[in-house]
Amino acid sequence: MIESVSGDPVTDLDAHALSRAIHAREVSCVEVMRAYLARIHRINPRFNAIVNLADDAPLLAQAAQRDAELARGASRGWMHGMPQAIKDAASALGFATTFGSVLLKDNVARVDSVMVERMKAAGCIVIGKTNMPEFGLGSHTYNNLFGVTGNAWDSSVSAGGSSGGAAVCLAQRLLPVADGSDFMGSLRNPAAWNHVFGMRPSQGRVPLWPVADAWIAQLGTEGPMARSVRDLASLLSIQAGHDPRAPLSIAQGSQDFSPREPTPLRGTRIAWLGDLGGHLALEPGIAQVCEHALAVMAAEGALVEPVSSIGVDLDRVWQAWLVWRRMLVAPRVGAALAQPGATRDHIKPEALWEYDQAQALKAVDLARASEMRTRLHAQLLDLFDRFDALALPVTQVWPFDVSQHWPRAIAGRAMDTYHRWMEVTLYATFAGLPAISVPAGFDASGRLPAGLQLIGRAHGDAALLALAAAYETLRGDLLQRRPPELDA
Repeated sequence: MIESVSGDPVTDLDAHALSRAIHAREVSCVEVMRAYLARIHRINPRFNAIVNLADDAPLLAQAAQRDAELARGASRGWMHGMPQAIKDAASALGFATTFGSVLLKDNVARVDSVMVERMKAAGCIVIGKTNMPEFGLGSHTYNNLFGVTGNAWDSSVSAGGSSGGAAVCLAQRLLPVADGSDFMGSLRNPAAWNHVFGMRPSQGRVPLWPVADAWIAQLGTEGPMARSVRDLASLLSIQAGHDPRAPLSIAQGSQDFSPREPTPLRGTRIAWLGDLGGHLALEPGIAQVCEHALAVMAAEGALVEPVSSIGVDLDRVWQAWLVWRRMLVAPRVGAALAQPGATRDHIKPEALWEYDQAQALKAVDLARASEMRTRLHAQLLDLFDRFDALALPVTQVWPFDVSQHWPRAIAGRAMDTYHRWMEVTLYATFAGLPAISVPAGFDASGRLPAGLQLIGRAHGDAALLALAAAYETLRGDLLQRRPPELDA
């Protein structure tokens, strides 16, 4: 068996290098699958990132089929022969879509989601699912069905969420690239806490189907994670593109989001929103790590300007957010409660809180919340008259102990809901703007990662990726860091 390509272990190759090696027949798809499965069997028990992993034999058989196709001169695409584990919120034919709920443990998908369909068409082999919080609620990946996912850098602290399993898979080299979804930072938070790249695409960029509602449920979106901007952009290029089953998806054909070259930083205007004039509670060190990352960009000519206000009442934005979120979460929780034998004891308190709060909602509440959302969108668009990107921390806290469900306080300020500590991520979501988490640095101990959040113009996914690529070229030493290797 070939265990390395050009001296590098197969699992250490980035996705582009792996794709090249497969297509050049330097390594077979079977050898790739064996290498990844061996690492998964050794590493995954510590972190619990992949769940419902398929048996080795059928996966190796699919890999052999991919090799036979290449022998005939046929390639399915960039992901040909790559193993891919799908976030447990997306449908993958033959695998259970559980959302981390014991009530849905036998909910085997009969179809692929659009995203999975497209990744399979590009040649990936689905090997299992990645772990997530119950119903995707909260940025800490734990549930009563599969348990907790530990951070790739220290399994005793949170991996973030809800795409926590996906981020850990990337950082621990259990997957070449990963997919996830983002409602309130679910691609961005775990990327930041595991020192990888995660992107929430523009609203509608990646079609979401199958869904119970295709018109109102527009806050969550699927998207890519990777260890490099180039890999991230290539995966987004596969996932993106209009689909008639998702009527609000962006009505343009699939396009290549890979940056032709990084954006020249000289003259690039970035608004540093920081803690938004004290509105956001931040743990010590978070802002400083982000400011250092911005200073690196400023040294190359970027114009970084502190901005303390976005011109809208942020407390009213939060209340509008709560209305939208409750309205969208409640039907999913209600459907679970309607399962035979289901009781409230089967569902975590935070999900029940969302469900219960939603029962008193009226149509006029949503209308007013939508008006507030519209105001936020307009104010952010105004900022883009002056700036090319907006910058915020990705997270307001450092990764916390896995036994803690959520932070009750930040820097002495009490959190009034289970997700208030994630407030920094809602602005891009609520406005439908693309946002990317880029690795920014580590805490004072040098042990736990943090990320910088860059938000781009509406539908400006390609420009945002080019900016991230420019940042990436400046942080080589930082980006080369990887989690401590487990003892063999």
